[in-house]
Amino acid sequence: MSIDRDGPIPPYRQIAGILRERIESGEIPPGRRIPSLVELEQEFEVARDTLRKAIQVLKDEGLVETVTGMGIFVIEQSGKS
Repeated sequence: MSIDRDGPIPPYRQIAGILRERIESGEIPPGRRIPSLVELEQEFEVARDTLRKAIQVLKDEGLVETVTGMGIFVIEQSGKS
């Protein structure tokens, strides 16, 4: 998936949106690790700092959490069907 680097939405927000869609659609289900920063770096062709900002957006939204030494995992969403 490509990122519009010249658009009004910053790349990290675009990436957060793509990952959010994958989580909400069930492509990345609760309990599953999201792709590593290295994998995301290759997919989106952006710097790791950009990816860290995107992941922080998802953390702030309560969609993912970091498990030290294991990765970043999708959190089970209570009240959603």
